[in-house]
Amino acid sequence: MTMEANNGVSGYIHSVESFGGVDGPGVRYIVFLQGCPLRCIYCHNPDSRKMSVGILTNSASVAEEIEGYIPFIKNGGVTLSGGEPLAQPEFAADILRRCKDMGLHTALDTSGYGGTVAVLKVLKYTDLVLLDIKAYSGKLYTAVTGMSEDKAKALLEMCEKLAIKVRIRHVVVPGYTDEPNEEQMLARYLSKFNCIDRVEPIPFHKMGEYKWKDIDEEYELYGTPEADEKTMDKVKEIFTREGLKL
Repeated sequence: MTMEANNGVSGYIHSVESFGGVDGPGVRYIVFLQGCPLRCIYCHNPDSRKMSVGILTNSASVAEEIEGYIPFIKNGGVTLSGGEPLAQPEFAADILRRCKDMGLHTALDTSGYGGTVAVLKVLKYTDLVLLDIKAYSGKLYTAVTGMSEDKAKALLEMCEKLAIKVRIRHVVVPGYTDEPNEEQMLARYLSKFNCIDRVEPIPFHKMGEYKWKDIDEEYELYGTPEADEKTMDKVKEIFTREGLKL
């Protein structure tokens, strides 16, 4: 990304949601940034992965648009999602900085996949991290994302040191991330962190399947069922047994 004298930092976005209600506390303006290095087999926004197909804009323009919604989001805030916001750290950081200057609560919805310097730039202006932990064990994490789990764990450790509140998100995929021993190891690991506000187990759903057809890419989970209530109850029980708040 490049700095521009009057417009801040240039970057690519996928879309926006002006009245979001699930990506952080209160009513929120959500900016979905374009680009993601992970290749999650259950991704519900696969069209947001390639940077080149995004909308080129700049942080000043994004902040100016957000400013017009302050009367509606002043008790909520702004969330950067994706894609992966840490794929564009300077762009993400400058948007969040401008939001903080407007007195807005800021949240970062991320997989944690960014370098230490890049992550710290963004966390400087972040009130809440919504961290998507795909899996605990390295083998399973790589199987579902194509990448290592190290960066997600490193971001969580940074938040612990910086006392930044974290809300863990974890997608429960039948036949993959719902295995009891895997969930138990994840729960025990998360229970050690004081920065974690709560854990949100999220059931795998089929709403994004059509996007894979639209972009003409192979999708491995057409035959995978959605996570049912019984599956989710078992996962929730594992987390609460380890003292984690849901």
